Amino acid sequence: MKNSFAERCYKILRKVPRGKVTTYGEIAKALKSNAYRAVGNAMNKNPFPGSKVPCHRVVKSNGEVGGFASETGKKVSMLKEEGINIVEGKIDLGKYLYKF
Repeated sequence: MKNSFAERCYKILRKVPRGKVTTYGEIAKALKSNAYRAVGNAMNKNPFPGSKVPCHRVVKSNGEVGGFASETGKKVSMLKEEGINIVEGKIDLGKYLYKF
């Protein structure tokens, strides 16, 4: 699995600090790819959830929280614990987006 697409996604994602989010598209761009759906699949299959590979910090490009392998409510809780404000299921990307 070394240097697989998923591993490259996780490496990029590890750069996103606590209290910030990124999008599937931003990760794809950082990988010089348009494969944002493949990024989503990699996040869904993350074997290192939590702080090692914080896939809960990846959201949709419109600011919607998006899915989570275990449960979306858990993702929302984790983001709120990190100080991210979520209003009507959306995150203000102007305030919280981390760009690579």
